[in-house]
Amino acid sequence: MKLAVWTVTRGAGHLGKKYGEILQSDVFTLKKFQIEDTIQMDDFTSVLNEKFSQYDGHIFIMATGIVIRKIASLIKSKDIDPAVLVADEGENFIISLLSGHLGGANDLANEAAEKLGLLPIITTSSDVTGKIAVDTLSQKMQGELESLEKAKNVTSLIVDGKEVNILLPKNVKFNSDANEEGIIVVSNREKIETVRIYPKNLILGIGCRRGIETEIIMEGIRKAIEAHNLSIKSIKKIATVDLKADEAGIIESSKLLKKELVIISREDIKKVEDRFEGSEFVKKQIGVSCVSEPCALLASNGKGKFIENKFIYNGMTVSIYEESFNDE
Repeated sequence: MKLAVWTVTRGAGHLGKKYGEILQSDVFTLKKFQIEDTIQMDDFTSVLNEKFSQYDGHIFIMATGIVIRKIASLIKSKDIDPAVLVADEGENFIISLLSGHLGGANDLANEAAEKLGLLPIITTSSDVTGKIAVDTLSQKMQGELESLEKAKNVTSLIVDGKEVNILLPKNVKFNSDANEEGIIVVSNREKIETVRIYPKNLILGIGCRRGIETEIIMEGIRKAIEAHNLSIKSIKKIATVDLKADEAGIIESSKLLKKELVIISREDIKKVEDRFEGSEFVKKQIGVSCVSEPCALLASNGKGKFIENKFIYNGMTVSIYEESFNDE
């Protein structure tokens, strides 16, 4: 990596000379200070403008605000901008300021900190949370990203703790039960045929007021599904309590969605209702303290988890249970 160290004060100039010797980098100082074995400048701004793109990395020993103002017009895109770091003249910190991943500023900050006896300051979310960003992965593999925007979107999933899978060219073991929200494809093929399969593993439990309209049931289901980035295509069954077996809105909705409607008896609900937060008022009215959650659970294979316990919308409640097909 070709490095440049930039300074604009006498003290920083002498410090930069020391850093330059350790890091084997070019050192720029102002000519008026006459610091030997450095590249002396008449004008900092004009020289920086000329040299900025000629180096892989820049270390500025000066205030962060100065650096930001000076490089603002020079930066273009994270896939081509050089690494930019800022160190303080008091020899305390070295900050990764720009191009932390693709430009290598984060790695350079750690390396320089170790060699110079400084504390590295790195603020990229993926790094400080111990997770790897997609652009970092691409860099480590010496690959090229298809899209910075897509890389950012998948990295945000990683940072948010979502399941993200990496599909390698061959010998891949794919966990079909993982339900990833992002996928990274590593291949040297320009055209890759892909197909999406929606697993039928979502059980919807529904409770509602008497006489509720079909339109409201459909809208409530849609909102509950979309709130968790799920697909209606993955709904396997809709379940409700026996008291609602003749509820036109639920019956019509199941037909419109082409999903099986399962009727759960109150006697079966009583066996599991203590596992859920219930209402004494509801129990006095219908004999059980809750409806949507036990209905969803009892209509499922019992191996899985709730994605949504109670989504309340305009007189109805939707519970979403995700079945697991992992026998372990």
